[in-house]
Amino acid sequence: MSADPAPPLPPSQPGPQRKIIHIDMDAFYASVEQRDDPALRGRPLAVGGSKARGVVAAASYEARAFGVKSAMPSVTALRRCPDLVFVPPRFDVYREVSRQIHAIFADYTALIEPLSLDEAYLDVTEDRHALGSARAIAEEIRRRIREETGLTASAGVSYNKFIAKLASDQNKPDGICVITPRTGPDFVASLPVKRFHGVGPVTAERMETLGIRTGADLRDRPLAFLQAHFGSHAGYLYGAARGEDHRPVRVDRPAKSVGAERTFDINLTDPQALNAALARVAEAAWVRIERHGAQGRTVTLKLRYADFRTITRARSFAGPVADIDAFLAAGNVLLAALLPVESGVRLLGLTLSGIGGAAETQPALPL
Repeated sequence: MSADPAPPLPPSQPGPQRKIIHIDMDAFYASVEQRDDPALRGRPLAVGGSKARGVVAAASYEARAFGVKSAMPSVTALRRCPDLVFVPPRFDVYREVSRQIHAIFADYTALIEPLSLDEAYLDVTEDRHALGSARAIAEEIRRRIREETGLTASAGVSYNKFIAKLASDQNKPDGICVITPRTGPDFVASLPVKRFHGVGPVTAERMETLGIRTGADLRDRPLAFLQAHFGSHAGYLYGAARGEDHRPVRVDRPAKSVGAERTFDINLTDPQALNAALARVAEAAWVRIERHGAQGRTVTLKLRYADFRTITRARSFAGPVADIDAFLAAGNVLLAALLPVESGVRLLGLTLSGIGGAAETQPALPL
């Protein structure tokens, strides 16, 4: 994933030490399908796509053991796991389960920042039910999710959002990880930087060339060095390497865009090949749009030529883009206006913006 834009961190955190929980449902879409159909339990399962075309929206843990993951082309997933079972997504069901889960969150705090249908930050600094600790609150939430939905969730508990998100992935599935202010800096130092939220493949590769592989390596670099190599991202990286993150849980976080893009092994010139490639990009983007419960009215096409010249074209509508067919149709219109392309195309991207709702701002997802 591309690096998320992150502002420099402020020098200090006002008020009491925050207690932050990051809840992340375990293989959410696939787990819902296995819950509702016992015949699918224990089997490698992909939600979305098909054996012939499309992309994987989500994969069960049984499928992940074979290297199958979300946004992977179905043909690739099937090569890795020949016994993979494909089921169509049921986003209306996922949204309803998500509402159940968020209703549970609301019993413990009003400070909820949804990131998607299946994950959120919770600020539980105020112990509404006098449970005694943030860990106890997280365990209570996980217990209720299991009892009320039949699904499991993992939780990261810490003193800031950055570490809570890292911690929630530490003991998946159905696990909890608590990182205190005393242990936070060492925890961050021990992790590979590619696990850091905000460090995508491109940034991780650049760090590798600079000898930065772990949080400890990053912490050893002075701010001036990071500014020289990572620009405005340096302040975030400098603080994160020290276990610092003073961003509050934002209840009404505005969304900007959700999309996907793909770089091709060979430059494409044939209109049919370009249209087929755009369809795959649109499917990957729509998976993310549905996952984040986003609605938007502007479709933007990104096109990068063989000479690395990059252009964007956008089309806005009076109301939200209704479905993937309308989303792709808008992209096809924008692409048609740029054909023919004699020099070849090395990247295509398609993004939905002008979003209303609770989705987090998302960069384009490379495939």
